[in-house]
Amino acid sequence: MAVERIITEIRGDGPGRLTELNGYRIGPVNPVKKVYLQGALHADEQPGIMALSSLLPLLFEADRTNQLTAEFVVFPMVNPLGMGTVEFGMHQGRYDLPSGVNFNRDWPDLFLRIEQNLKGKLTDNVTENRTIILNTVRSWLETEQFVSARMQLRRAVMLEAYDADYVFDLHCDDLSLLHIFSSPHCNPQMESLGNWLSADAILTAEDSGGGSFDEVWPLLWLRAADAFPNHPIPVPPAACTIELRGQNDVGHEFGQRDATALFGFFQSEGLILGETVIPPKENVRITPLNATEILRVDRAGLLDYQVHLGDWVKTGEVVAHLIPLEGEQPFVGYREICAGTDGLVLSINSNKYVWQGRSIAKIVGNTPLASRGDYLLED
Repeated sequence: MAVERIITEIRGDGPGRLTELNGYRIGPVNPVKKVYLQGALHADEQPGIMALSSLLPLLFEADRTNQLTAEFVVFPMVNPLGMGTVEFGMHQGRYDLPSGVNFNRDWPDLFLRIEQNLKGKLTDNVTENRTIILNTVRSWLETEQFVSARMQLRRAVMLEAYDADYVFDLHCDDLSLLHIFSSPHCNPQMESLGNWLSADAILTAEDSGGGSFDEVWPLLWLRAADAFPNHPIPVPPAACTIELRGQNDVGHEFGQRDATALFGFFQSEGLILGETVIPPKENVRITPLNATEILRVDRAGLLDYQVHLGDWVKTGEVVAHLIPLEGEQPFVGYREICAGTDGLVLSINSNKYVWQGRSIAKIVGNTPLASRGDYLLED
């Protein structure tokens, strides 16, 4: 059993800039499985840092007492580049400033990168095929040119996550209930995880269209299975984004609660030995992501919400009043912003000034919405 510090240097995009990525590798020498966890990929979302900082002592103790059957790789603050984007006294953290790219968008489609190198190499043995695919991914990661600081960081992260059986990316929303984004193939494990975390919703999509980090790993195996139907391909890893409530929900109580829930889930999966706590019996709702309405405004204004987090609304019900700031009668009266589906109010905005096209709420319904299209992320 062992605990290893992981330290990776990231060269900045300009002179005088050098950043460290810090994490831990914890567990037995010959683990049966591998778990990868990271927080604050969107660096302005810090509940994940608190949760994983609270989880680490539990993992250290489990390692000391030989209770880990899996290797755990943990990066509580996986985006030191974003943590450094403080400008005019305000922390940004969501976008890479040199490129303008969202830190959780446009991650590489690994199957497209390795498809040609797999032809003629796969066998009739699923274990051998897993090794072949993973070795091909690692070879691409090690030989591809990753020049910018953002891409150096991505390579370092992918080299730690590419062979994991569980990949959990911890985020948060603005003002929000706890919820999970995942792929439909993970539903049984995600239902268990959701029950441990007392999540209010699990939203599923095989490909939400934005190249988010959590979708990289299952899509590799799902696309390989589609491309090579005559060869057995392993089941994809259990991968998800966990939205740990809102941005301001950071504190010891939240961290301990989330860490204990994650620890219990991993125990229930046989990755940590010892007595487990029984999770809640009531099952979390699992719905397709395209059944969630992202409610937006068509002009600038000041919001006055008529609903609260956790409310159930009906189609046409008023979610907010929008006080106009310009036009024929600025500041006089209001426009009603109404729900376009029946569903649960999952998240709203803390900032009540909104501009044209700004999202103001997520409403989790049960019926897929044609208006959602192929790009399902809020951005």
